[in-house]
Amino acid sequence: MTEQARRLRKSILRTAHAGQDANLQSAFSCVEILRVLYDRILRAPGEPSCADRDRFVLSKGQATMALLALMAEKGLLPQEELASACRYGSRVSMQADRTKLPFIEVSAGSLGHGFPVAAGMAWANKIAGRGGSVYVLAGDGEMNEGTMWEAAIFAASEKLDGLTLIVDDNRSIGRSIDMGDLAAKLRAFGFHCVTQDGHDEDALERAIRTEHPGTPLAVIARTRRGFGSGTLMEDASWFHRAPSDEELAMLLEEVERYA
Repeated sequence: MTEQARRLRKSILRTAHAGQDANLQSAFSCVEILRVLYDRILRAPGEPSCADRDRFVLSKGQATMALLALMAEKGLLPQEELASACRYGSRVSMQADRTKLPFIEVSAGSLGHGFPVAAGMAWANKIAGRGGSVYVLAGDGEMNEGTMWEAAIFAASEKLDGLTLIVDDNRSIGRSIDMGDLAAKLRAFGFHCVTQDGHDEDALERAIRTEHPGTPLAVIARTRRGFGSGTLMEDASWFHRAPSDEELAMLLEEVERYA
């Protein structure tokens, strides 16, 4: 784990503690994915006035605290605002809200909607002849939703090569419906697919930069829920809860010591 990823996970923990609400396992599993996108891939992120910007859609809205912590690190959100998490009137919450923050492209919370909206964005770019690509991060459990597969059929049918779907495959999908080989299914729907270690930033960058003319790209990022903390990786009770004062200190220490 890089020092930057370690610092971001600590920020997520402090934000969750301040707001006493979180999905820490989901937020921790996608830290490297978000860092690669915002540090190495996206062009003009957070600039809504730029029509040709790259767009990022966080479809797995339960990981919003990871995105907000990263945006605070990038200076797009004041660091001190993270301490106001989940309070009345705060812009920092459990779910992405595009009405409050300019760098949020799509409000997320009800799963299965971010990817279809992203496909629409990519289609609009193609029709208008605009530059800019659309990247969307979905959870593997979210792939249970029928809307995701309707969007996949549409994206492949329209040859939306300006669209990249990244699936945070943190092995949560078996809790509902076991989808089997996601990459094989997405290939059958017309996507070019790459499977990669979702915690290896260099490998992720190579996967996301894969050339895929005439077809949308899907990157299956193999991750672990709660990656970076032994407790979060092993204890299922952390699916949706925030740490107490004592737990915060313990989790911060685990993240600090994690290799």
